[in-house]
Amino acid sequence: MISLVTGIRQIHVSVTNIETSVAFYRDVLGLRHLFTVPEQPMAFFDVGGVRLYLGVPEDEAYRSRPVIYFAVDHVAAAFDQVVSRGARVLAGPTCVHRDDDGELWLAFVADPDGTPVALSEQRRVR
Repeated sequence: MISLVTGIRQIHVSVTNIETSVAFYRDVLGLRHLFTVPEQPMAFFDVGGVRLYLGVPEDEAYRSRPVIYFAVDHVAAAFDQVVSRGARVLAGPTCVHRDDDGELWLAFVADPDGTPVALSEQRRVR
């Protein structure tokens, strides 16, 4: 059987103000800003090879409501850093799952539109 889906190329996040959102994703989360489209409310970032597209939707039918889980090496340090840069806290670092392979830790902040943004660390058993 041939696989139709081979990966994720781009994820869209609806925003209300492109400049404010670019500042958050670039300066607070530290994502690599690729470009902002001149004269249009669209900006693009690279997240480990997946393109993140921020845009003001022209029609409510295209409004996205994602929760993106960004991989981090150390959730507590990443959380402290984004909060010190102005991110609004939704939930501090918490272990949400343990098994023989390790632990899954999550923390949540909000972007300027209130969209949850997760920081995710997978800790291996030593």
